[in-house]
Amino acid sequence: FDITFDCEDGAQAGREVEHAQRVARTINSPENRFNRIGVRIHDASLPAWRQDVDIIVGLAGQRVAYVTIPKSKSVESAREVIDYVQQVAQAAGRLSPLPVHVLIETHGALRHVHALANLPYVEVLDFGLMDFVSGHHGAIGAEALRSPTQFEHRLISRAKSDVVAAALGAGVVPAHNVCLSLKDADVIGSDARRARKEFGFQRMWSIHPAQI
Repeated sequence: FDITFDCEDGAQAGREVEHAQRVARTINSPENRFNRIGVRIHDASLPAWRQDVDIIVGLAGQRVAYVTIPKSKSVESAREVIDYVQQVAQAAGRLSPLPVHVLIETHGALRHVHALANLPYVEVLDFGLMDFVSGHHGAIGAEALRSPTQFEHRLISRAKSDVVAAALGAGVVPAHNVCLSLKDADVIGSDARRARKEFGFQRMWSIHPAQI
C-alpha cells in the first residue's frame, strides 16, 4: 500500500508552510524505506497549492511517489497543476516524470473525467465520495456516505461507473473512496468487495490502519 500525506485537510490553517516542510523532511528521511509516500496538495483554487509543490516537490522531488490533485473542476486547471509539478520535479533533479493522481469529487471533474484520465502523467483516478455528495447540496442524503446507499444511489453509482470506465479506458488505475467504518472488518471488507466486483475498482483508500 501507499501512504498519502495530506496538505489539504491535514494542514493547520496558518501553518501550511511548516506542515509542507515536515512532509518533505519525512519523505526524505530513512523512515521512508520503500519510497511509496505521496502527497495531496491544496486544490487549484487556493494559492497554497503552488507553495505545497514548491516545498515538497522542490525538496523531496526525487523521492515523492506521486502528487494527488483534489477538487479538479476543469481539464485546464488540472493540466496547469500537472505541468507545474513536472517543472518543479525536473528542477529538483528527478530523472523520470512524477506520477499524478486526480481526485474526481466535483461536478466539473466528473463532466470531464475521460479527458482528465488521458492527461499526461496521470496514473490514478480517485473517487471522492464525501465531497461529491456535499456538492449536491442536500439532493443526495447523508446516508449515501455509507453502505449500502453509496453503492445503490443512482447518482453515485453513475459517478463511480464513469470514473472506472474513464480510468480503465485510459490505462490508469481507478481507486475507490474511503469507508467511514473505521474498525468493522466486515463492513470494510464488504465495501472493498462491492467496489471491486460491481464497479471494477482496483484500489481503495483507507483512513485508519485497521482498514488496511
